[in-house]
Amino acid sequence: MGWEFTDDRGITVRLAGRPERVAAYVRAGAGLWDLGVRPVAVYGSGHDGDEPDRAKSGSLADVPYLGAGRTLDHATLGSVRPDLVVDVTYDGKKPYAVTEPAAARAGAPVLALAVGADTSLPHILARFTELAEALGGEPAGQQDELAAAEDLVRSAVRPKAAVPPKVLALSAAGPGQVHLARPGAWPELRHLAELEVELIEPGEGGANWATTTWERAVELAPDLILADVRGNAAPAAELESVPAWRALTAAATVTPWNPELPCSARAYAAFIGSVARVLGEPAVKKP
Repeated sequence: MGWEFTDDRGITVRLAGRPERVAAYVRAGAGLWDLGVRPVAVYGSGHDGDEPDRAKSGSLADVPYLGAGRTLDHATLGSVRPDLVVDVTYDGKKPYAVTEPAAARAGAPVLALAVGADTSLPHILARFTELAEALGGEPAGQQDELAAAEDLVRSAVRPKAAVPPKVLALSAAGPGQVHLARPGAWPELRHLAELEVELIEPGEGGANWATTTWERAVELAPDLILADVRGNAAPAAELESVPAWRALTAAATVTPWNPELPCSARAYAAFIGSVARVLGEPAVKKP
């Protein structure tokens, strides 16, 4: 019996049987792992290096890493003999991290599922669940974990007598610059806003980020900072000499944010639950 799946570009992959050997972009592979599918290998994006970014790789264990996607050649990809390559797409047209010629020369079709700004978090999770089930995974029960985390957020922000805490998501570029996230550009931030979390709009700038000074971040007066923990973001240790960073963190609680979480309800439940717990702390709540 044949196997087929249509991705979020409208491309249908048809194979003689269910793929058994799946190679994936590390974020997609970590999501599939959570959903009961074990990739034979994962690869990174143009932001990644020779080692996997542990912020993106979730619960992946003992899965070979093939290197950064844009330098991934057909021979390296072909060495794990994939039946299928799973990537993500931000624009609905092309895979984000692998080149289709490399995959084609490795003999594997590519499926790309949408994770871009115009894609809702429920859609992302539903599509990865659908693919995991088609690949023989068992993702049952994870939606309950996500629903529980969402309830925690609602409980943390519901008291109307309080002034809601303001939340700023950012990615540190270094001591001289910071990228402030546009909540509408990130499905998980938009989802938090739908749960009535008050996310700060950063002002003019690019499509996904407003690149600015640390002093501007201080001016926005957040109560909670969601700080990018991916390998391409500057670590907090590099910011300790920046007066504005010290002022920012003296006035606001900082909690980790991974803009490329594994695409599973379990991973998002953990993130949303962590935000809920911080929002519920007395130091963050306003009188």
